[in-house]
Amino acid sequence: MSKFCLTVVAVVLLLMTLPLSNLLIKRTYPAPDDGTEFKAVSDIMVKKCADCHTNDLAVHPLYFGFPIADAIIHRNITNGQHSFLLDRDKLSGKVPFTALDIQKLSSAMAKNNMPPAQYLSLHWDAALSETEQRRLVTWIKKRAKIFDLRAIPAENFLKPDQRKAALGEKLFADKTLSSDGSVSCASCHALDKGGSDQLKVSVGVGGKAGTLNAPTVFNAAYSIGQFWNGRAKNLRAQVDFAVSDPNELASNWQQVIESIRKNNNYIAEFKELYPDGVTARSVSDVIGSYEETLLTPGSRFDKFLAGDANALNADEKAGFEVFKKHECYDCHSGPALGGLSYELMGYSKDYFATKSNLTKEDDGRANISYSKNDLHRFKVPTLRNVALTYPYLHDGSAATLDDVVKIMSDYQVEKPLNAEERKQVVAFLRSLTGSLNGHPLDHTAFR
Repeated sequence: MSKFCLTVVAVVLLLMTLPLSNLLIKRTYPAPDDGTEFKAVSDIMVKKCADCHTNDLAVHPLYFGFPIADAIIHRNITNGQHSFLLDRDKLSGKVPFTALDIQKLSSAMAKNNMPPAQYLSLHWDAALSETEQRRLVTWIKKRAKIFDLRAIPAENFLKPDQRKAALGEKLFADKTLSSDGSVSCASCHALDKGGSDQLKVSVGVGGKAGTLNAPTVFNAAYSIGQFWNGRAKNLRAQVDFAVSDPNELASNWQQVIESIRKNNNYIAEFKELYPDGVTARSVSDVIGSYEETLLTPGSRFDKFLAGDANALNADEKAGFEVFKKHECYDCHSGPALGGLSYELMGYSKDYFATKSNLTKEDDGRANISYSKNDLHRFKVPTLRNVALTYPYLHDGSAATLDDVVKIMSDYQVEKPLNAEERKQVVAFLRSLTGSLNGHPLDHTAFR
């Protein structure tokens, strides 16, 4: 046999050895071996999904350090973790899958493109068998619809204490809670401005400009956390951050409590509601109770979901179809159409590569978690009342709905929308304006 033929044979054997080596990989299966349905589902995902969608369960192949393979593998891992991030806690059952997790799994199964062909070319045992597909689909169907788009219920599901909420409403609008008496919570979260301030970045004590666009307080009770990076776990914790933030109330609890205690009416109301009277906890609780009342049902889209086919016009219906076609509901779902997860800004293209004057705020949730996987991830904003909450994005850089839909089209979806589709989506978004306490938010009463 010639030297050339021997070389060819050697190369072929080497190329076959690479995928064969993957058959020998040993994996850790974290779900308890108790015969449950979840154990079987978890094992499938560990074997078929973990390498690209986890950090703590991924197993790298023998050829991981090869020059070309290294670049390809890193790209696959980056793309996989950008779109859907799992970990040991979820695959062990310690942390439950969220509705959004199930929704993303459902979308992937419907497309039937996971694992991707490139991965399968070197991982011969990674393709889902018919039995595995059936098992995953059955488990998913028990837990979610194809997408989770729901109307905001007319009755407040939180059932906040009305006396606490009434007191919280007063404090929400009280400027004496700030260090110089110049701003209140309502300064950045005005009822007549969609629960925001319609400024690029908010203005705090002393006219100091903040570093982020103010998210709407409307329907914030549905959110997974508060602020763009989720640094507050709930509405009550959010009050504490607002009090001490130098760009917001720029105060401290001792000063806030002293200010409240100067008002005899406040003192009497707190004593009726709390044995300890005015404390940091009780102040946070009443303001949080008030914010729980700021749900906005009754949009035309809600009426459409309830069966009124005439609630939306032709363009709005077409926009809703575009919204579904491009799977915008993978992130904008639930009653608030958002707020349920932290997602990468720049999924299909690197948004920050072309952004000038990057700031620490652009790091997003990574500023809180200190994880590279959270770099440029932000809490998904609610789409409710979005026509009123301009400008858009965490830095307020998108001035209009047209602008932000164009940006989302260019950077978040696999196939960008054309001009007509973008126009239709904008029309659909305008149908999401609801009502507060029975009064439409776009009514003159809120202007």
